[in-house]
Amino acid sequence: MTSNDENIRATIADQAGEWFVANDEGPMDARDSAALAAWVKASPVHVEEFLGVSVVARDLKEARTDPEYSLEAILARARAEDGPPVKKLRPRMIEAVPGIFSRRGFPPAAAMAMALVLSLGLLLTWNPRPSGRPAGPPSIATQHFETRHGEQLTQRLADNSVLHLNTDSAVSVRYSKSERLVMLLAGQVELEVAHEADRTFRVHTGSADVRDIGTRFDVRLEQGATVVTVVQGRVAVAPAISSPNHSAPPIELTADQQLRVAEGESPAAPVAVDAERATSWLHRQIAFDHEPLERVAAEYNRYTSKPIEIATPGLRTLKISGVFATDDTAAFIAFLRTLKGVRVEVTDNRILVSGD
Repeated sequence: MTSNDENIRATIADQAGEWFVANDEGPMDARDSAALAAWVKASPVHVEEFLGVSVVARDLKEARTDPEYSLEAILARARAEDGPPVKKLRPRMIEAVPGIFSRRGFPPAAAMAMALVLSLGLLLTWNPRPSGRPAGPPSIATQHFETRHGEQLTQRLADNSVLHLNTDSAVSVRYSKSERLVMLLAGQVELEVAHEADRTFRVHTGSADVRDIGTRFDVRLEQGATVVTVVQGRVAVAPAISSPNHSAPPIELTADQQLRVAEGESPAAPVAVDAERATSWLHRQIAFDHEPLERVAAEYNRYTSKPIEIATPGLRTLKISGVFATDDTAAFIAFLRTLKGVRVEVTDNRILVSGD
């Protein structure tokens, strides 16, 4: 498992824990119930992590009734200098639920969730004052969506907004009573935002914070920067709050405008673009107008399983135009072979472009 996969798995485990707590607090309203159902159906991994957290919570409750693990027994053993070591709880839980944990390793994220639940349980046992169930967030709805290399995904959210994920992309969507927040973790997302007067809609990346003002727009992470393109309506773009220049005033964009926000830098002025061309990926196409071959190849490599490599440096600046299907590599290779002075060699693991 790659570090990106591990981060995504950890995020899903955190979300599963939040959903479990929200559900355990008491009956959820219709909107949160629908959001939970959508989150569970989004991926088998969501089901797996939610069940894992549920099993851990159940076994911890059972363990707390075991005299061996009562608070008094734990404190007594802790005070005893030569007392016997405390038996580890985790192996007992794993043995108790072989159907889930024997088929896969106990992931670090689930282990952290277990530690969190255990800590909460011990805290409630330790507090001698009577208290009710701790209050959770007033409204919680967190979802995670991702695509693998070459994949795309369209997802309608609980508020009827629609997100379109491009290849190698990941987002987390968190709803509260006052805000709808999309965290772009990797890749590119296009959003069609449903208007809600009482809840703002924001997209956050490492370098930018994008606030919707009733619109359809595209956000892409690209070489340490965030590129925002407005298709319809307006957005306000500001440096992320973690950025050194976060106090800079937001810049408002309208349709067919694009803004690039690099990490640690003030946003540049918006530029005019053809937004439909910039979002042609929604139709599984990439479109270029007198763009260097190096850039076209880099864009194509976001989708193809066999990367394009330009062996002759002079060809990198060769300007080309056209609309190409991202899932028709053969047609793109045929196009390259029509270019004067260009030779294309296809091997088992790459597409090599060189000069004659």
